[in-house]
Amino acid sequence: MANTKVVRFDWALKHLLRDKSNFDILEGFLSALLEDDEIKVLQILESEANQEDESDKFNRVDLLIEDGNKRKIIIEIQNTRESHYLERLLFGTSKVIVDNIGLGQTFKEVAKVISVSILYFNLGSGDDYLYYGTTEFRGLNTGNPLIVKEKIEKTEDFEIKYKFSEKKVFPEYYLIKVDKYPNVIKKKIDEWIYWFKNNQVLEGSSSKNIDKVKEKLARMNMTEEQRKAHERYVTNTVIETDMIETAKEDGKLEVARNLLSLGVSMEIIFQATGLTQEEIENL
Repeated sequence: MANTKVVRFDWALKHLLRDKSNFDILEGFLSALLEDDEIKVLQILESEANQEDESDKFNRVDLLIEDGNKRKIIIEIQNTRESHYLERLLFGTSKVIVDNIGLGQTFKEVAKVISVSILYFNLGSGDDYLYYGTTEFRGLNTGNPLIVKEKIEKTEDFEIKYKFSEKKVFPEYYLIKVDKYPNVIKKKIDEWIYWFKNNQVLEGSSSKNIDKVKEKLARMNMTEEQRKAHERYVTNTVIETDMIETAKEDGKLEVARNLLSLGVSMEIIFQATGLTQEEIENL
């Protein structure tokens, strides 16, 4: 049976997944990524940085979600390279923390933030397509982590009980490098990344709510107006990405020419530009 053709994830995120009736799709994606089947989207908090124009791909925070545990989850999509993307992630999580603690509240009320980036470009070097990062403290002498726990009060059978739980207050970051995904399904989140990369839901996918993607986001179910808007978005994305990549490639070639004229070694030019030996020799 053929794979089900659906709309691009980034277009759906802007136009369809903000509807409460489609929250189940976001819940399925986040449940697979965070490995937590209890994820429940309570509300989507609109970001001041959302772009309304369908051709604008320089997204900042696309969605700010609050789940059942009061965690704030940022979902961002980036189609083109950005020199200071990591700094922007840091700024984004910091702003969410500051914006969600009121005047006079104690630091106990600081929001837990999870940042999820779906990247359609190659950020840095690495041999994986899915990355996780957070802040942790390790002993300089032993290398072992510092574990800080807090006392949690809960009621069981009308009796108050206490337990100690590790405090995890720092933002957590997930980076999904879509272009690096090898189209191999090893775990549930891979079924979602397959959609991000191929605009298809792979037959046999079984992770939570991924069947809703086929049901609600299939191209055949779109109105004529939605179909045309989606086609324009895809076309504009490809054109803008190609223009930016071409400009950057031309810039690399110019740098390589200048370095060659100065007698700089090939090895240094490789490191400085990222060009291949063949590309440099063709200059």
